[in-house]
Order: sequence, then C-alpha cells, then structure tokens
Amino acid sequence: MKPQSSSHVTQSVSLSKQIAKGTLVSAALETSGKVMSKIVKNPVVVFGLGIVAGYFVYKYRKEIISSTNKAVDASKDFVLQQKENLEDLVAEAKED
Repeated sequence: MKPQSSSHVTQSVSLSKQIAKGTLVSAALETSGKVMSKIVKNPVVVFGLGIVAGYFVYKYRKEIISSTNKAVDASKDFVLQQKENLEDLVAEAKED
C-alpha cells in the first residue's frame, strides 16, 4: 500500500473543511428563515426592530455617509478604468 502524498491529504482536508462550512451555512440559513418567519408575524417585534435600526442608522450616519461616498468614488474610478480599457481594445482592433 502506497503512502498518500501530502498534496492529496491537503486537498482532502480542504474539501472536508468546505463541506463542513457548507453544512453549517445551510443549517444557519434554515434556522434563521424559521426564526425570521416567526418574528415577522409579531408586529410589536417588527416595530421594535425598526426603532433599533433607526437608532443605529442615526448614531452611525456620518460613517455610513462617508463609506457610501467612498464606494461611489471607487465605482466611478472603476467605470472610467473599464472605459479606457475598452477604448484601448477598440483602437487595437482598428489597427489590425
């Protein structure tokens, strides 16, 4: 019987970790779906969650606005970069 190579063992361990993570995520989603369906049926709880969410949005409004502005700037830069790349590709295609 041949000993297993270390890469095969590493792949096996990695696969088992991924399977365990997938199982945990699916179990968490199933449980959270059941919990949320029960929570949504109670209007007092929904109202309370809205108040709590509003409090935290108000408390962290400056951080939320700054992170949103950063995301908008990053997306503008990304679009401009992609536009430049597309223009370069079109110019190369016209040269050929």
